[in-house]
Amino acid sequence: MPNIINDIKLDFKDVLFLPKRGKAESRSDVDLNRELTFKNSGQTYSGIPIIASNMDTVGTFEMAKALAKHGCFTCIHKFYNVEEWVKFAKENPEVLKYVAASSGSGEKDFLKLKEIVAAVPKLGFICLDVANGYSEFFVMFVRKVRKEFPTMTIMAGNVVTGEMVQELILSGADIIKVGIGPGSVCTTRKKTGVGYPQLSAVMECADAAHGLNGHIISDGGCTCPGDVAKAFGAGADFVMLGGMLAGHDQSGGEIIEKNGKKVKEFYGMSSTTAMHKYSGGVAEYRASEGKTVEVPYRGDVNATMLDVLGGVRSTCTYIGAVKLKQLTRKTTFIRVTQQTNEVYQGSTSQP
Repeated sequence: MPNIINDIKLDFKDVLFLPKRGKAESRSDVDLNRELTFKNSGQTYSGIPIIASNMDTVGTFEMAKALAKHGCFTCIHKFYNVEEWVKFAKENPEVLKYVAASSGSGEKDFLKLKEIVAAVPKLGFICLDVANGYSEFFVMFVRKVRKEFPTMTIMAGNVVTGEMVQELILSGADIIKVGIGPGSVCTTRKKTGVGYPQLSAVMECADAAHGLNGHIISDGGCTCPGDVAKAFGAGADFVMLGGMLAGHDQSGGEIIEKNGKKVKEFYGMSSTTAMHKYSGGVAEYRASEGKTVEVPYRGDVNATMLDVLGGVRSTCTYIGAVKLKQLTRKTTFIRVTQQTNEVYQGSTSQP
């Protein structure tokens, strides 16, 4: 008999922060750096916990170099070869503490991951990324990777429920990626009917993870700096960005000129575009779960990152937090029916 959960689940668009009095005199007083020690690896991370997604149009070596200057992180996509990794590591040793090597869950993925880790010994993070983190096979793969790399920090996902967050943490993962279907070029919810509103997913999964001294990444659904702040307010330890970082100089893909405007291609990693590029096409037994779009060319990602970081600092001043680590306990969300006044939609101050 099918079951219906009647509790209302919320997305970023469904809430706003309640402002509160605080001590910060200006945005410059806000400290966005976090220091986090991970349950299974025992390693410590220090930086601003915003992560570029491991999509091939976002998680590039060029993006990693740009984001590291802000103390932010990048999950490098899994399509670089070992030689490219070695070259990057030799030329950018100071960036390695801000990157993770990504891997799928197949045997070829595992062997390639072993080669990369052996070739780049200072690499400290691994990102195990699959669309469906609920399979028993994936749980066993996480255990296998933990056994092979006992001191490396492992990110794993994606899931959206507390019990699966706990299962993956107990299986050896340190940081769980939370999000099914919220991404701007993800069509999983349309193709499968599966998903979970991102704000509620983050709140529930953060609670489950923190009870075990684990951590989570809010992966997907952010469209503006305010959404990034809401993810942190909901309890996320890290926030992963895809679409917000697409279209830049450091993003993958060529600049195309159409109708006098410059654009860049951006697509989901389960899209027809990605599967044709890396797998020779969409297998007969499955459907594409991503779309391909053209996003406006946006120049250097530095301007976007300053906008994002400035927005989160401003959130902190509005709700009385002088450090990012205080944001969650200072957060009170209010339900809303409208985010903004859209009467004039032709201009924006955002890059």
